[in-house]
Amino acid sequence: MFFSTANSESAIAALNLSKCYQLYEHPTDRLKQFLWPHRWLGARQYYRELWALHDINLTIMPGEVIGIVGQNGSGKSTLLQLVCGTLTPTRGNVRVNGRIAALLELGAGFNPEFTGRENVLMSAAIMGLSQSEIADRIEHIIDFSGVRDFIDQPVKTYSSGMYVRLAFSVAINVDPDILVIDEALSVGDGAFARKSFDRIMRMRDAGKTILFCSHSLFQVESLCARAIWINKGEIVLDGESAQVVSAYQTFLDKTASEVLAEDTAPHSPNSAASHKKSPMGSAYLDKIRLQMGGQDTQQAMIISGQSSIMLGVTFASDPALPCPTLAMTLTTQDGRTITSAATWEDQFIMQRTPAGACQVYLKLEQLPLLKGEYLINVYLLCERGLHLYDSAEAVARLQVKQAGRLQGYFSIPHQWQNNTIIHNDPIS
Repeated sequence: MFFSTANSESAIAALNLSKCYQLYEHPTDRLKQFLWPHRWLGARQYYRELWALHDINLTIMPGEVIGIVGQNGSGKSTLLQLVCGTLTPTRGNVRVNGRIAALLELGAGFNPEFTGRENVLMSAAIMGLSQSEIADRIEHIIDFSGVRDFIDQPVKTYSSGMYVRLAFSVAINVDPDILVIDEALSVGDGAFARKSFDRIMRMRDAGKTILFCSHSLFQVESLCARAIWINKGEIVLDGESAQVVSAYQTFLDKTASEVLAEDTAPHSPNSAASHKKSPMGSAYLDKIRLQMGGQDTQQAMIISGQSSIMLGVTFASDPALPCPTLAMTLTTQDGRTITSAATWEDQFIMQRTPAGACQVYLKLEQLPLLKGEYLINVYLLCERGLHLYDSAEAVARLQVKQAGRLQGYFSIPHQWQNNTIIHNDPIS
């Protein structure tokens, strides 16, 4: 059961919320199930049950920003759809206090035969806006979407990008009390992606309640104060985001596949034709170079504790925007992040040219990595270190050799000491 209430103090309250799907192996089994309901003839079941959610109990207060994490098929999207009212629960109920805007399947309710303007009017009305509210906001919605030249054309003639931008503009401009985001912190490319991200951040800063479902653990930890980990339809952990993300990452590491994807070969954004464009309203990585001993390479052979490397990154950005930030991660072959560095964490201020270009170097000296193969990833983000402008994953590879037999990923500084002075025990 789904309904809104003005009396509840919580923004969202779920009580014993469960959802079960009936899965039929053959289409004819649905007909058999319909035609064989009589218990006196011997009840039969032609389907198997899939419980997507089991007895979820959850309370979210107004103004909370909640991250939801979990593997595919864990029940995250089902929970969000139950909150939004697009699904009905099998058992239990969910109560919602306030207007909801959902960024789930953007544009799923658009009629392709209707014009963009007609779809805006229809969608805004469905989301609860009055006719006067729609009249006040429709021009802003159209301007925000950037499709004004085509707004009176049927949306079936729109490109996928135009379609998504218009749907996002409607959802974000209805002034919701609760914003539900499923794997889409920002949409579109370039300037629109940045604009949509800024709007979501303003809603967060204004105290709106936000449910944010994402596989990006970095964004969950950065954006959300609280996180919920769902696995097999049940809440595994609900608490402070850093704690939940750490526990979930440990779980992922334990269950990571040992089979490496064939497409993990190093690649560079240098050759991507899509990057040869204007950075108006956005930013992109231009060149990435790994240097060792003054020589460029994409696969460096290094000696543990001895070798040093230099990572050079060049990016282009819109000079009208705040200067972007950079992050680098080192990962194992199976995708485990073992360390990272970020300009915002080190409070390093990058200097751009008047045109918005920048070149910066990251030096890693006497790398303490132990034997193994590691991948370098580079990320270009907004000034907050949240919105991702561009990325280059597996851009370079490090092959590490070592003399000894130590196990693990790092050799940390340490010192052995004999306790030769009994009366001056260093441990006591």
